[in-house]
Formats: sequence, C-alpha cells, structure tokens
Amino acid sequence: MRNSALRRAVANRGLRATLLTALLLAVATAAVYLPVTGYQFVEYDDNQYVTANPRVQAGLTPGGVAWAFTSIGYASNWHPLAWLSHMLDVELFGLSAGGHHLTSLLLHLASTVLLFLFLVRSTGARGPSAFAAALFALHPLHVESVAWVAERKDVLAAFFWFLTMAAWLGWLRRPGPGRYLLAVFVFALALLSKPMAVTLPFALLLIDWWPLGRLPARAGAGSLAALPRLVVEKVPLFALAAASGWLTWLAQRRGGSVVEIELIPFGQRAVNAVVSYGRYVQKMFWPTGLAPFYPYPAHSWSQMIQGEAVLSGLAIATATAAAIATARRIPCLAVGWFWYLGTLVPVIGLVQVGMQSHADRYTYIPLVGLFILAGFGSARLARSRPAARFVAGAAAILLTAALAVATRVQTGVWRDSVTLFERILRVNPDDERAPGFASVHLNLGANLMERGRTAEAAEQFLLAARGRPDFWKARYNLGNAYGALGRTREAEVEYRAAIRIDAAAAPAWNNLGALLHTEGSVAEAAAAYTEALRLNPGFAEAHFNLGLLLAGQGRVGQAEAHYREALRLHPDYPDARRELERLLRTR
Repeated sequence: MRNSALRRAVANRGLRATLLTALLLAVATAAVYLPVTGYQFVEYDDNQYVTANPRVQAGLTPGGVAWAFTSIGYASNWHPLAWLSHMLDVELFGLSAGGHHLTSLLLHLASTVLLFLFLVRSTGARGPSAFAAALFALHPLHVESVAWVAERKDVLAAFFWFLTMAAWLGWLRRPGPGRYLLAVFVFALALLSKPMAVTLPFALLLIDWWPLGRLPARAGAGSLAALPRLVVEKVPLFALAAASGWLTWLAQRRGGSVVEIELIPFGQRAVNAVVSYGRYVQKMFWPTGLAPFYPYPAHSWSQMIQGEAVLSGLAIATATAAAIATARRIPCLAVGWFWYLGTLVPVIGLVQVGMQSHADRYTYIPLVGLFILAGFGSARLARSRPAARFVAGAAAILLTAALAVATRVQTGVWRDSVTLFERILRVNPDDERAPGFASVHLNLGANLMERGRTAEAAEQFLLAARGRPDFWKARYNLGNAYGALGRTREAEVEYRAAIRIDAAAAPAWNNLGALLHTEGSVAEAAAAYTEALRLNPGFAEAHFNLGLLLAGQGRVGQAEAHYREALRLHPDYPDARRELERLLRTR
C-alpha cells in the first residue's frame, strides 16, 4: 500500500515537472519570437499567398474552400489546408500582418510542446527531450519558417507531423481502429499542409526502431523479421504519401517552377545536393550568414564547389558509417542521423523547384533528427559520471541561451521587405549574375520606390537589368525611376528597351504613352495607349490615360467611355471618378 502511494507521488511529481518544462519551453519561445507580431508582410510570396490573393482576402467562403482544394498549380503547389489557414487569419485579423504572424508563432509553440511531450512519453528522459525540443524551438535556422507568413505551410505541416507521431504512439499503447484512423487522418492533414510530410511514414519506421523498440537493436539479424509487419501496418500512410507526391509534382509542373534538366543537369543537382547536406549541418553548428535566398550560383561547378562537395561527401559517408557502427549500442544516434538524411530528400534539389541552391526553411523538420541525436547522444555520453552530467547540463543551457539570442536577432531580417532584400544582397555579394538575383534587385528597388528612395531604387533596377538583360520588368521599372527623377529622355529609352525585349509588355506601352503625352507627342501617345489596351483590355490605368488624352482633344464621348470603363474595372479609382465628374459638369 505504502509503495503504491509512493509510486503515485513520484509519478505526480514527474508529471508536474514535465508540464512545467513544457510551459517554460513555450514561454521562452514566445519571448524570443514575440517581435514578429509587429512585423509587416513582405513582398516575397506574401503577396501571392495573402496580400494580393483575392481568394484568400475574401476569407473563409464556400468558393474559397473549393478553390483551396482544386487550385492545383497556383503558387506551384497543392496545400489546401495552408490556404484555409490563411483564409481563417483574414477572417480573424483582416490584413493586419501581426495577427498572421501570431498564428505562425502559436503553431511553432504547439509543435515545440508536442515534440517535447512525445520524446518524454516515448523515452522517459525529460532532460534530453527538453534539450532537443529547445533546439527545435530556438535555432536560428527555423526563423524563416516561423517569421515568414508565406511559409505558414511549414509550421502547419510540422504541427500535424508531431500530432501524427503522438496519435501513432497512442494507437501503439492502446490499439484500436479509432486510434489508428485518427493517426491516418492527422497525417493526411500534414500532407494537406505541405507535401514535404511525405517522409513521415519513413520517420515512423525509425521511431519504431528507437525509442519504441519495435525493431530490437540487440537481437541480431533476427530483429529484422518484424520489419515487414511494421511496413504493412503503414501501407495507408505510404499510399497517402504517394498520392500527395503525385499531386505535388503535377502542381509544380503546372505552376512552371520545376527547372528542366537541360537548364541544370542532373550531375550539377547531385553535387549541389551533397554540398547542401553538408551546409545545413555546418549552419546548425554555426548559424551565421543566414538569408532568405541562396541562389544557384553561376560558378557552382568551379573547383571550389567541387572540392566542397568532396569534403561534404566524405563527412556524410563517415557520419553514416559511424551511425551504422554504433546502431546496436546507441540507436538514438543512427535514428537521428537517418531522420536527417531521409526527411531532406524531397527538397534536396534532385528535382529542382525554383532557383535556390538550398533554403533555411527546408531544415525545419529534418534538423529534428540532429537535435534528437544531440540531446540523447550527449546524455548517453554523460550518464556515467555525475560531473559530466553537470557539465553537459550547463553546456546545454548556455548553448540554448546563445541560440535564443541569435534567433532574436535573425527575426529582425523579416521586419519588412527592404530589410529582407538588403539581407539577401549582403549575404550573397558575389552572386549578382546568379539565377534569381535579378528579381531580388527588382523587388528591393520597388520597395525603395514606395519609400521615396527613388535614386537608390534606380540603382537596384539597373543592377537587375545588367544581371539579366532579357528582363523587361527591370527596364520598365528603371524607366519609372528615371521618370520620377525627372530624367525623361532616359525613361523613354528604358520603356522602349522593355518593349523591344517583350512587345507584349502592356505596362511599358502605357507608361511610354504617358511620357509622350506629357512631352506633347499626342499621336504617338494615343498609339501607345491603344497598344496597351489591345494587349490588356482590362488595363484600367491605360483606359484612364487614354480618356485624359481624348478629353484634351475635345472628344468628350470617347473620353467618357474610357473613364467609365476604368471605373467598371476598378470602382475605387479616385482619379477616374474625379475626371469623369469634371467632364460631365462641363458638357
């Protein structure tokens, strides 16, 4: 009787300690990330996902829900639950960016707690579990996933990933069809959030090995006899993963984001994949020089990069051999390492999507394996000596504090668009001609223009045009900047250059017309406006500009028609309304 009461008391103390640790993890994470709730949207996919997406801006509507599930290819992906989460944010917060950031932060907090509780429940080791979860919560490599609204899919998928692990463990502890279906359902939600979750069934097999012990590490070759049964029980999960993978490939093809093999040959992709594996580990240990975009460099296949690939390949091979050699004695090391290798496969670049060589956001789930390795491996090494345990604990606290400070600093990169794009350029100073960099200069220039920093904007547009001579938008925006600076002759040259690059560039025709109209070349201006409208009949600004020109010629009826069309296309067009009312008063 007394022993039973003692066991209950110990269990209650353990539960209280676990809950207190979970609370401390959540509070520490919230304190570090709280500034993001005051940040803006950035013009780095946030427009595509929220601020310029009419479906999302309408909130949760039946049509929006249907679109979320049927928009295969929009934003080069298929993640309906991520779309629904953005729509729900609009319902709750409108277009106040702070609320959207808060949702991402809360999902990150929830994932941290779920990871910690799963590790504690499956291993019974609170300290190593807390350290692994703290690394997940506070590592600077994860800032991109948390502080970038457009990357909501990452934190949402991770939340359902860890919830799937918890549900799977619940089914194993108390088997039943309801609990099994719950785990399958939650996994489906993870896939609907971000297709990178396709590797979760493989991660569950690793968890079966350790810490669940369903593939006994010490039983010799006979332990593999349980493997077919463990695979069969996960067949529904593998089937869902396969379906999600096919839909994702289709969506990325339709969205035009899959880079053809002719542009980046498979050999180059393989070299980049090996280098990226090594760079992620390097950044985990020394997280400096982090940026939202690392271009596929023009000098990728120089001797320097090839040498880095050889070193990275040797390091990976050595780590893999060490993991296999110690697998029976210290299975947590092998599980953590193979978790890292396996969960990165969908985004390692063998199927190249976009022009980035690697990305911090891709580490959000994969680094969990290395964090588990760090937490439980260090505990294993220190458990034999009390002094070593003390040193390991103190080192873990100091390391976590240092990472928290670095993460707090890194969140500032996402404060606004100018800060973001300037960071990309500062981290990658030697990649001006790398694929994708012209868009960075263009976006930075556009945001500088909005802030009235026109001369600086012109410099960025010029760099974009030099980096990519066939980029008509760079020439067009450079023309806008020159026009705002009063350099009209140069503006005209740039507009005409944009049109030579792409004769279907309606905005360049429209702005060329406006410049010619100002200079008194009315006939040429009318021709330019007419061409802009031929290319884009729904171009409200061109209708307005042509209306102004026609009104100046006394062609009142035609001018009125163009003003009315501009207002039909954009009912909140104040200049068109003002000019229409003035025209009607003078008739």
